[in-house]
Amino acid sequence: MKRLSYFIDTLTKYTAYIAALLSFLLALLIVFDAVNRYLFHSGSIALQELEWHFFDLVFLLGLAYSLKHDKHVRVDIFYEKFSKKTKLYINIAGALFFIIPFCIFIIYYSFDFVMMSYMQHESSSDPGGLCCRYVIKSAIPLGFALLALQAISEVIKNILYLREAK
Repeated sequence: MKRLSYFIDTLTKYTAYIAALLSFLLALLIVFDAVNRYLFHSGSIALQELEWHFFDLVFLLGLAYSLKHDKHVRVDIFYEKFSKKTKLYINIAGALFFIIPFCIFIIYYSFDFVMMSYMQHESSSDPGGLCCRYVIKSAIPLGFALLALQAISEVIKNILYLREAK
């Protein structure tokens, strides 16, 4: 179990590297687009859509990383005051009953969404926009699959920690 958790954590680390690189590229793209628009009075729909796509990828690839490093949104009103053991049980229950089922739900319903886009060869409705919209839409099930895997890793780590504490 420990090896599986390590493998998932390593996968999450590398997807976070990709998200970080995309964040840097997104910043460069925004600067380029702004300079192009305001200094040269020239804009590109494709560049703006590419910015949106990069942002989507950063968000979706960063979900698992934020869970791994406990930087996700949580209601800490009571959690903060609980013992370490209680927190571990809450983390396990939260992952098993909320995160993983929600990820499965999103993956299940987004698969048809992606396949429909692929079958229709969907592209941007804006003139000069990007083609192959199914490529970015396929990041939705990918991002949530990575999040589900990281939730599994967190469950494994919490269970192992509970076993060691006994």
